[in-house]
Amino acid sequence: MDVFSWDGTISSRDFYAAARAFADKWNRSNHGFPPWTWAPSPKHHHLGLPLNQVNGYLILEKLCLAESTDQENTSSKVDLDELTQARNEEVIFSKEEEPVDSATLVEGNSDGVHYYDFHIVYSASYRVPVLYFRAYCNDGQPLVLDEIEKDLPASSAKVLLESKWTFITQEEHPHLNRPWYKLHPCGTSEWMKLLFQSDTSLAKNGASLELYLVSWLSVVGQVVGLKIPSELLKH
Repeated sequence: MDVFSWDGTISSRDFYAAARAFADKWNRSNHGFPPWTWAPSPKHHHLGLPLNQVNGYLILEKLCLAESTDQENTSSKVDLDELTQARNEEVIFSKEEEPVDSATLVEGNSDGVHYYDFHIVYSASYRVPVLYFRAYCNDGQPLVLDEIEKDLPASSAKVLLESKWTFITQEEHPHLNRPWYKLHPCGTSEWMKLLFQSDTSLAKNGASLELYLVSWLSVVGQVVGLKIPSELLKH
């Protein structure tokens, strides 16, 4: 796609193609984590309609993110505050590799470790992917937002407090009809366009859909401490 004529959104079919490519690449390069898998929408089946593979979402479940060390791999980081500044001042920011603070959860309380489920869902209204998540203890007891915020990296708290680009809300999961937390997608298309335009090669040669979810998750994953494998960022 031509980056300069692109508005930062994708269609539902493009999301499906990008999701399958992303999951395949993640699962081949990141054996130490649970796999991303594609789940057809149960709501679609509940309505008595045949399962439609395009109508679904990506899931990664029961992930316990350990605190990172200086020796761990680093990944590309795009600061959401810099994106806000770029929008306000019309300055194109640079993509530089620097360490990501992916410290999160584990021994959060006496109940033991905290587990997180992540779902990547397509938003038909915003035409972008949305990260939904929930957290719970060993016994299945769900965590409230105050407890989740204590698990997040220090950098996440600052981003959520100051950034105009993303914030956590709770609403009904569009496929499961149960309350989940999500990172609100209101600014996603804007910063995705800035992100792709800032890369000279992509701006010149165009971008493939395969890059979309990798680039997107490299930004939103920072907020919840979800680390992107360095193998996915090599190209």
